[in-house]
Amino acid sequence: MSKQVEQMRRMLLILNNIKQRQRISKQELLSRVNDRLYWIYGYKEIGVRTLERDLEDIESMFCVNISYDRSNNYYIIDRQSRDYDTKMAELLMNFDLLNSLGSENNLSSFVVAEHHRPQHSEWLPSLISAIKNTHPVTFTYIDYRRDNSTFPHRVEPHYLKESNQRWYLLGYEDGILKNFGVDRIRNLEILSDETFKRSMNIDVEELFRDCYGIWNDPRMPIEDIVLRFSPLDGRFIKSLPIHHSQNIIVDDEKEFRISLRLRITNDFVMELLSRSKSLEVLEPQHLRDEIREIYENAIKRNS
Repeated sequence: MSKQVEQMRRMLLILNNIKQRQRISKQELLSRVNDRLYWIYGYKEIGVRTLERDLEDIESMFCVNISYDRSNNYYIIDRQSRDYDTKMAELLMNFDLLNSLGSENNLSSFVVAEHHRPQHSEWLPSLISAIKNTHPVTFTYIDYRRDNSTFPHRVEPHYLKESNQRWYLLGYEDGILKNFGVDRIRNLEILSDETFKRSMNIDVEELFRDCYGIWNDPRMPIEDIVLRFSPLDGRFIKSLPIHHSQNIIVDDEKEFRISLRLRITNDFVMELLSRSKSLEVLEPQHLRDEIREIYENAIKRNS
């Protein structure tokens, strides 16, 4: 069993115990986690220091805030995050999956996984370490829009964000918050002899609230959008909404119509094109025109 899977199981056990009991003392948490580790997986007991390291990794890897009340000696999960319930549902689904396998090593005997590992995801552990320890990083970055030319960057890393099976680094360069696709980073170096003061004023959830995916240009207006789909496509879109602002207007045997409110970025347009089979843009007109132009050009290329 790999060390990564063992740690993941520990972290999910920790989260599950804190969530179930609302608040739990350090000693009780350690005792319950060790009990489950032994009886389910046959692992050795862990100590307080390992528990504390796992809690730190939970916060940095999953963006779930766990606070420790020293006066009352208990842990509690911060439930103020907008997508707290979604995060916990995803994490505990992983817990249920790993738990159901018990000590079975051959995961492929039970689960058919997507064989997709983002390129250069080996940078992720180093970037997480740099973020946790507030070390600046340097790297060269491939710019697809400039003929794959590479450019040097020196960044104060703050967050990692996943979008559409790609990881992105959010950090400050020359005082400006930027994002970088991890798969385009090369020659990464952590400046371990330097530190920076991490900005605690970034509301990451608010930063991406009005956009689809990773790209958020504040210069673009937030617009009201109305889309129409077939009833069949509507069933899929209901089960997996396009955006958190999605509101159902019509849902009957003739059509599925929704409204959205967000910035119309290229990421969002590409998402709409992936649903071309029954998509009809009703509002705004400029988005309808853009989609039509894309279709017309596609017909010319494929005629």
